[in-house]
Amino acid sequence: MRRPFFVAAFLLASIPSLAQPARPQPAGTHPSANSRRLTTPPAANQALRYADRITATGLRQDLTVLASDAYEGRATGQKGQKMAATYLANALAKAGLVGPVPNSDTPFYQRFSLTRTGLDSTSSVTVGGRTFLVNKDFYVLVRSPAAASAQLQPTFVGYGISTPEYADFTPADPALKGKDLIMLLGEPQTPAGQALLGQDGQASPYGSPGFAEVLARGPGLYALAPRSTIRIMPSTAAFARVPQDYANLYGWQDRIAFPGATPPPATGPNVFFVSPEMGAALLGTTAAGLTAYRQAVAAAGKPVPAPFQAPPAMLQVRVQTQPFTTENVLGYLEGTDKKQEVVVVSAHYDHVGVQQGRVYNGADDDGSGTVSLLAMARAFAQAKKEGHGPRRSLLFLANVGEELDLLGSQYYTDHPVFPLAATVADLHLDMIGRVDSLHPGTGDYLYLIGDDWLSTDLHHLSEAINRQAAPLQLDYRYNTLADPSHLYYRSDHYNFAKHRVPVIYYFSGFHRDYHQPSDDVEKIDFTALTQRSRLIFRTAWAVANRAQRVRVDAEYQPTSFQPVTAELDRYTGKYVSTQVPLKITITRVGESLEAQLEARYPLPLEPVSAGVFKDDQVGVRLEFDPVQSRFLLLQGGQRWLFTKS
Repeated sequence: MRRPFFVAAFLLASIPSLAQPARPQPAGTHPSANSRRLTTPPAANQALRYADRITATGLRQDLTVLASDAYEGRATGQKGQKMAATYLANALAKAGLVGPVPNSDTPFYQRFSLTRTGLDSTSSVTVGGRTFLVNKDFYVLVRSPAAASAQLQPTFVGYGISTPEYADFTPADPALKGKDLIMLLGEPQTPAGQALLGQDGQASPYGSPGFAEVLARGPGLYALAPRSTIRIMPSTAAFARVPQDYANLYGWQDRIAFPGATPPPATGPNVFFVSPEMGAALLGTTAAGLTAYRQAVAAAGKPVPAPFQAPPAMLQVRVQTQPFTTENVLGYLEGTDKKQEVVVVSAHYDHVGVQQGRVYNGADDDGSGTVSLLAMARAFAQAKKEGHGPRRSLLFLANVGEELDLLGSQYYTDHPVFPLAATVADLHLDMIGRVDSLHPGTGDYLYLIGDDWLSTDLHHLSEAINRQAAPLQLDYRYNTLADPSHLYYRSDHYNFAKHRVPVIYYFSGFHRDYHQPSDDVEKIDFTALTQRSRLIFRTAWAVANRAQRVRVDAEYQPTSFQPVTAELDRYTGKYVSTQVPLKITITRVGESLEAQLEARYPLPLEPVSAGVFKDDQVGVRLEFDPVQSRFLLLQGGQRWLFTKS
């Protein structure tokens, strides 16, 4: 799963008390694994038979290979990703599937081009007559490219702390707005060397390197909208640890995009981490001068005036862009009487590679979904060999570039091998191999996201299949527009949903190893992974074999209604709800409206009828009452009232 830009949202979603509760469901829709087995129709018996071919042993064998150090974290465009693509293509071919990519000598691969843009090793900062080099004297996270090559004028803000108890600066100070703010890392101490701000002399968050200090300093610093923040590390050893201590911050990796893509907008100030030597030069002083300032603060027990006169500094951040080729891996199993319709089973096989010499194996993210996809492909292929092939065709789609803003699935849906109009559904597997803290001691659950956003038909089918045998607890706590972790937007199913293809996103929850080098095979619960894979297989079997294709709800079908332009302005404004912690801003865009849900992607609203608008990509419908200055938001089985603020 790709990481959100706002990591704090992930942290909040990981805390059980702050996570959204499961949506109320009719009695009996969430049976436990110990519920009695229901009478199973004959067609479903075949599904159960072939689902049992998915075993923990087989899943472990595949994952032990794909999530090994030899595959180097499967970063898109790198050696390990190419090795994984070869492994998947060979496995699909051996199982009896075919490569469906036309006019290709490698039909299992859907190849496409990307570009990699990163810092050139000649990037530098010049202070006086001295030149300091990137990754040697400083690290930089470039969030505002327009400010990446310019003259710096460092403005010193002490330790960068602004609290009622200790304030180096005032967040409302207009003299600090938009400046290059330079600060000492660490925290002020007493003359005895104890932390001044911590409890009983213990370190406070300001003295803890990494995300803790970023969160602590963030509100005060970002209120000033700085052009950049420059952190002077307290020691040479602390500077050397920056890539590890701050690995969770967005911006370390090269930017990978489609050729010709518009550069991303600024996402905040550029962040510099500089060595003590470079920090002293930027402030026009020496290491002894920095030490003297720290000692003066310790003696006073509060901020003191700084004697520094920062000289001008010239920043030259150079970037280089290189093209490369990567590939989705596709395996196709042709159906029988309904073979023109296609059911997609998808997962992403890329991960985040090697960072600072450590391999991020991504056993759960998304090795677990990838090996489940392989196991299902083999089971369906065996069923076909034995005369029980699916009525609809099946496409097993292993996407690349998911960790890079869903690039592989975007490419597939922009260049589909099979028409999207003939694509019945996408069942997407991403991180289904662990047991999270919300379900301690049991793996007989599965989160479902998006199953009813476009198709209540798919939702009811999914629930019915779960009840037939060995039911899992289907947890819908993330299946809401108000989910603070924004999961619906963060994996490959989203690119299908944008095209009105019904989706289910299967997920087993967050854990501390997410996007860490510790996401390894030994942490996978293979019993739970097997149970979940079998349920998803049986759901795919039902979608592929039922008489009627899964229906998109009528309210999300295309419409030709055109609103009266003069009426649109009556709906614009900012709306809030007492039911969910969500703010929505409605703006007019041309002949229709757009909804901005806080930090999420804007939703283009399509008019349905007078006062009624919809967005198919997230399955929402807005029914306005301009007289009362409110609207009703409907999504799946949920209804929320929003009032103009």
